[in-house]
Amino acid sequence: QVQLVESGGGPVQAGGSLRLSCAASGRTFRNLAMGWFRQAPGKEREFVAAISWSGINTYYADSVKGRFTISRDNAKNTVYLQMNSLKPEDTAGYYCAATVTYSGSYYNTDGDEYDYWGQGTQVTVSS
Repeated sequence: QVQLVESGGGPVQAGGSLRLSCAASGRTFRNLAMGWFRQAPGKEREFVAAISWSGINTYYADSVKGRFTISRDNAKNTVYLQMNSLKPEDTAGYYCAATVTYSGSYYNTDGDEYDYWGQGTQVTVSS
């Protein structure tokens, strides 16, 4: 089992920045590929960013590319999502997800391929 706890969300003005954190426990973090997803009210869950357990591979949704950065610190069992130049359309609940892998280069953009999810943290961007 893997437990994921997100933090760092909150209200922010358009153009501002936030850094989300996701702390993992319960399993060797190095065998977890990680992803961030978001869901706004009335909308489907949307992929945001993913990172392989080695950190070598990252992938972003087009809507956040160039503004968001995913990273991880395997020594701290934590994955981060640095969000810059935030827009009102970034408003959503942000969820951290993990899937077990033994490939250092593996990552996935499909939420259905993730085994573990956090409870989410709300990001609200005002114009």
